[in-house]
Amino acid sequence: MASRIWAWLFLALMVLFFVITVPLVSGGAVHFLTTRNSQNILVAIVPVLLLGLGQTFVIIGAGIDLSVGWVMSLASVLSALALRWAFDGGVPLFPSVLVGLIAGVGGAAVVGFINGVIIAKLKVPAFIVTLGTSFIVRGVAYLMSENTTVIGLPTGIRAYGNDALLYYIRGEGGGFYFLERPDVSGDLLRRMDTILPYPVIVTACVVGCAVFLLRKTQFGRHTYAIGGSMEAAVRTGIPVDRHIIKLYILSASTAGIAGFLSTLRFTAGSAVIGDPLLLSSIAAVIIGGVSLFGGAGTVMGTVIGALIIAVLTTGLVMLNVEAFFQFIVVGTVVIIAVLIDQSRDLIAGRHRRSAET
Repeated sequence: MASRIWAWLFLALMVLFFVITVPLVSGGAVHFLTTRNSQNILVAIVPVLLLGLGQTFVIIGAGIDLSVGWVMSLASVLSALALRWAFDGGVPLFPSVLVGLIAGVGGAAVVGFINGVIIAKLKVPAFIVTLGTSFIVRGVAYLMSENTTVIGLPTGIRAYGNDALLYYIRGEGGGFYFLERPDVSGDLLRRMDTILPYPVIVTACVVGCAVFLLRKTQFGRHTYAIGGSMEAAVRTGIPVDRHIIKLYILSASTAGIAGFLSTLRFTAGSAVIGDPLLLSSIAAVIIGGVSLFGGAGTVMGTVIGALIIAVLTTGLVMLNVEAFFQFIVVGTVVIIAVLIDQSRDLIAGRHRRSAET
């Protein structure tokens, strides 16, 4: 039981550690547990979590997707190009944004379909297929962006990627503002906090759909069955090949959403935006307790894994820890998570053998 809740316990202890140490290091000038810092953490985990959500389904199904980082980059470029084309062609802003969404997620889904077909039908290992696809997608993203940032997008899209559901201005002259960004400057602007930015709300909705899909539908049950034993899944009549293709389409689609949201946030499309996020997304999945051997794991585990990474890196920055030490700490946490995962599988195996005897 302890091995299943270790991530939640570790997160709580880590938050407590930073709550105590950050004010000590800063002399009381900076605090860790503030509204602004918590919202910054939520915004930071959006791309990592979206990449990790699709990866969760794939790994539970005993696969791996090494292409999601570059698929996110391709989606960012595609959505930016399509959005700019639509708006320059006279399409109003919101429909142009929808065109960008369809182009980004649709293009990503095509990559996922290709991955799934090669893995399921040609029986090529997922590691090799998605590694090769990542290089191809990387080249396509560079070609389509002409090796530069896609700019010239309407400035109005920045509101979709940066505005929030609620605003709060602390202290005198402040208050709450719902669905309306207050037009303030100076001291009032410095005291203003954004609460629940739109990308966080979109990500929360995707998380909710993923939880429902994995826990309450036949799709989720088939995913666990395939990850637990592919041969047994075939014998029970599960369309394994078709399901594997769907898994990789899902993984690429969530990466496409991440790329689209990054385009809105930065008002530009980048061919490299997802490159550094692949390993972080896999780390979030592993830390969250998804078994590398397949057949076990939860969406909420990935959420907590992404939170652990975001809280850990944010806290280390606030403690003025140098960047290379941050990589060491995160890497250590990933290794510990894998060791716990293996020990859990070992204990479960012993229990099964003892029950059989």
